Amino acid sequence: MIDWTDLQHFLVLAREGSLSAAARSLGVDHVTVARRVAALEAATSLKLVDRRPRSYALTEDGKRIAAIGAPMEETAFAVERAAQAAKPGISGEVSISAPPSLANLLIAPRLIQLRQQHPGILIKLIGEKREASLSRREADVALRLSRPTEPGLIVRKIGYFEFSLYGAPFYLRATPPHAFTFIAYDASMDDAPQQRWLAEFADNRGIVLRTNDLENQAAAARAGVGLAVLPKFLGDHDPLLEPYDSGQRPVGREVWLVIHRDLRRAPAVRAVASFLEGCVLKADEAYRRHMR
Repeated sequence: MIDWTDLQHFLVLAREGSLSAAARSLGVDHVTVARRVAALEAATSLKLVDRRPRSYALTEDGKRIAAIGAPMEETAFAVERAAQAAKPGISGEVSISAPPSLANLLIAPRLIQLRQQHPGILIKLIGEKREASLSRREADVALRLSRPTEPGLIVRKIGYFEFSLYGAPFYLRATPPHAFTFIAYDASMDDAPQQRWLAEFADNRGIVLRTNDLENQAAAARAGVGLAVLPKFLGDHDPLLEPYDSGQRPVGREVWLVIHRDLRRAPAVRAVASFLEGCVLKADEAYRRHMR
């Protein structure tokens, strides 16, 4: 008999393309993935992967088994969603996927409110730039900064926020605009609207620091390293930062709430979705009060 867990690990490896990526997706270490794949090969008496120094490549048998097994994985996920949707009451674990900036600045500080209102809900908060798949149960509900196109999802726009340039007050007083330096995301975010806006504004002036973490950008701007493009809900409330008027039209991002349609009536998921909508609304209200 084939062990479903072995097959599941192999299918994730086939989809993700590497042991490390498969391990991250499954929440295990890469040794576990390799061991499970080896166990499946032993059970089927087939060589499913070619083990190379820095990668695994599917053999022809591996490709065939992956194609056959993919619908089984989708069925397993559908069963899991159906089981979660059928749970009575507002309780159980709900996983939230959100970009790091929203997870760290808007959601985490307000989780105590959700705990007080619904103590039976256990939260798993996933703050990462990668978009978790709701179809594969990597998350139950998500906030995204672009409208998703994945099938089977219920999507609703719940907010919008703008970015501005920020720097330390002493840096802005001492540095003429032609000598500005800038702080940006790393290359993984080059397609983001705020990154493109910064690259155009900076022009030939130097980007002296790149980091994948928004808090690192804000910290560097506070220290006088240069100017950073930050969301206004962060920068406008920071006493150590001051906005710089670029004279250009500001860039902004829409915020989308995403739930898989199979979970749209699950009480715990609905409660968490309502909480997330409130987080975005409160951030917008705080920004509007600040601007008065």
